[in-house]
Amino acid sequence: MTVKIRLFVDHPLGEAQLVPLDRDQANYLFAVMRLSVGDAILVFNGKDGEWQTEIEAGNKKSATLKCIHKAKALQEPPDVWLLFAPIKKARTDFIVEKATELGAAAIFPISTDFTNSERIRQDRLQAHAIEATEQCGGTYVPTVHELQKLDSVLDQWPHDRHLLYCDEGLVGTATAFSALPSGKWAILIGPEGGFSDRERTKISNMQQSFPVSLGPRILRADTAAVAALSLWQEHLGDWC
Repeated sequence: MTVKIRLFVDHPLGEAQLVPLDRDQANYLFAVMRLSVGDAILVFNGKDGEWQTEIEAGNKKSATLKCIHKAKALQEPPDVWLLFAPIKKARTDFIVEKATELGAAAIFPISTDFTNSERIRQDRLQAHAIEATEQCGGTYVPTVHELQKLDSVLDQWPHDRHLLYCDEGLVGTATAFSALPSGKWAILIGPEGGFSDRERTKISNMQQSFPVSLGPRILRADTAAVAALSLWQEHLGDWC
């Protein structure tokens, strides 16, 4: 039997473990998907892998699942972060969703000199990451952090983490992604207006910084995030 419905649950998972669902999840199973007691669904919590469960009891307002067997081990992503400047709401949502699908381990919205959006709803973006994980078959949910100033992030940068700096000033030049060193990484995507001269200087002066080009054309921020993560995954991540 193929089980297609997957849910994220904030609860420990293990053999015979009972898992309570919240009202929205119960309503989704009983009212939207028309499931019944005894039906099977898959659940994960970002720590214990994926488990096949059965609906032990429930209705549209509440439900309880019972873990039957482990269907998939936890698949942790490679150690790469995505740092990006928030843009319009729908496109920021897109970046979080695609970063999750592409295997980012953590997502950091950052405020730069030219960032257009100075606010985010961290809880809403985290929910998008959970939904993306449910849809793509993953078992690990990246943490979406609160909005932080770029300067503050760079001032506290870990000495052992490389920074892939997507530099619009290098458009049209070739970048040998295959020559980049292995290890811990982060990818930095700038705002729609690009980085300021001050920020460019600060980033370029970092020993951990590796400026790269994403091709012969200037990409929108959301496209750049997908392109950079894809190239990194192909050469240094879990695609290779």
